[in-house]
Amino acid sequence: MFDPNNPCLFCNSRQSGSAAENELAYASYDTYPVSEFHYLIIPKRHVKDYFDLSDEEVIACNNLTKQIKEEILLKDPTVKGFNIGTNAGKVSGQSILHCHIHLIPRREGDVANPQGGVRSVIPLKQHYKRKV
Repeated sequence: MFDPNNPCLFCNSRQSGSAAENELAYASYDTYPVSEFHYLIIPKRHVKDYFDLSDEEVIACNNLTKQIKEEILLKDPTVKGFNIGTNAGKVSGQSILHCHIHLIPRREGDVANPQGGVRSVIPLKQHYKRKV
C-alpha cells in the first residue's frame, strides 16, 4: 500500500505537482478534490503542521493563497466563495504529516445549506441558531 508519508509526498513538488510557487511555498491541485479547482498550499520546508511554520512561511503561504484565489476566479466565474482550512494532527484528520492548507472554491447551491462552513468538520455543530 502506498504511504504518502514515507517518503513525504509533499517534500517533492515535482511528484505532487506544482501549479504555482514562491520562494517558500507551492500550490498543487488536491488529488481528492472537494470541488473543482481545490488547491493545496504547501510550504517547501517539511513541517508537521501550520503551527510549526515560521512567520515568513505563513506570509508566503498567505500570498500564494491570495494569488491562487484570483486565478480561480478568472477561470471560473461561478465561484462565489471559498473555504480555507488546515488539519493539524491525526485527530483532526491530517493524513499527510507535512503542513498543507486547503483552498476550496464554493459555488452557489453546491450544498443544500452552507451555514456553518468549516464547522461541518463536526457535523452536529454545523447548523446553529444565533443567540439573541
